[in-house]
Amino acid sequence: MAKASKGLIMVTCPCCKAELKVDPCTEAVISYKEFERPRTLEDIEAGVVKVRGEAARREELFQRSVAEHKVHQEVLAKKFDELFKQAKESPDKGPRLRDVDLD
Repeated sequence: MAKASKGLIMVTCPCCKAELKVDPCTEAVISYKEFERPRTLEDIEAGVVKVRGEAARREELFQRSVAEHKVHQEVLAKKFDELFKQAKESPDKGPRLRDVDLD
């Protein structure tokens, strides 16, 4: 991580990967070189294709979510109807009232 050259210590930042040259006598940063991140897109066309593909994927995920939500609502409605039917058949099995509930 650190190596000495010409009296200065070269340190690589673990967070941003920048290279710092520090003078050990004054404990000051003498030079700073920012980490050069590699380019992720080679050209604009590749970026446009990637963005269009992401838009189609987002739309597909949204449509799938809408369909799942509709099915989920039907399941909840069926569960509610079944529990409502059970409550009508035996109303005495419901939650008991406590003295605190009556206040």
